[in-house]
Amino acid sequence: MAIHQTKMLIIGSGPAGYTAAIYAARAMLEPIVVQGLQPGGQLTITTDVENYPGFRDVVQGPWLMEEMKAQAEHVGTRMIWDTIVSVDLENGPPFRAIGDSGDEYIGETLVIATGAQAKWLGVPGEQELGGKGVSACATCDGFFYRGKKVAVIGGGNTAVEEALYLTNHSDDVTLIHRRDSLRAEKILQERLFANPKITVLWNKTVERFEAGAGGLLHHLVLKDTVTGETSTLEVDGAFVAIGHAPATELFKGKLPMDEGGYLLTEPGTPKTVIPGVFAAGDVTDHVYRQAVTAAGMGCMAALDGERFLAARQHAGARQAEAAE
Repeated sequence: MAIHQTKMLIIGSGPAGYTAAIYAARAMLEPIVVQGLQPGGQLTITTDVENYPGFRDVVQGPWLMEEMKAQAEHVGTRMIWDTIVSVDLENGPPFRAIGDSGDEYIGETLVIATGAQAKWLGVPGEQELGGKGVSACATCDGFFYRGKKVAVIGGGNTAVEEALYLTNHSDDVTLIHRRDSLRAEKILQERLFANPKITVLWNKTVERFEAGAGGLLHHLVLKDTVTGETSTLEVDGAFVAIGHAPATELFKGKLPMDEGGYLLTEPGTPKTVIPGVFAAGDVTDHVYRQAVTAAGMGCMAALDGERFLAARQHAGARQAEAAE
């Protein structure tokens, strides 16, 4: 078992984690990033990225994450491929974490950037057609379906918001819901029902996604939850919008969360209730969930961490002077 010590320990390696590392390394904090099971986060399973600033042409998600990682390493970040299985936040700083490898990580500050994962239906064809017509982010991928027929699966705020957003690109949007009423807020429902571009299919579940001759999504196989009858719906794109699950299991009982499991921070900052512990990216953001906003929060976490360390150092120096 090895012990790794740093001024800033970063758990997670998506845009938030890598950006925090870049800023921390440039501040000479010698950060360590524990990358987790999916180094690079959700963008490593995203093909075309067209909305990240700085790139005129479409870039690939995995390539973008590799570039962020390389930049962080270039300025002095240590990348470690391990998965944190337990954390001790009560006795810090410094804060301690144990990896699946058995290694111990000690950080004078801690940035939590473990992200979130879209919830999926778990039906045939869903994963196979990911990036080929099936998506979990209309804001990310809706642009690719301009003038095409699309469907949204779900009945909560996320699903209704995605359906409304997609009408910016498509005149034929179908919302598919397994019940006969929506769970979304009333004002969102009113906007949905008032939009002539949206059709709602009630009491339907998606049984499977099926491809056409070109290997892209061609249609959905639906089942009526009342009659049991099956039907098909031809679409070019389908967006699964049944929510996201933040990766916060490690922090239950240790940090405050909202009802969805997202870490709570001081409004407008990445600061948690524990001084020196910061949360950035999708682990605390259930509203925007974009790579660029996650990167921005990673920057904020590193800057606030640097200020926290400087304040502690200054306080320690004053105490030492007073004791002399």
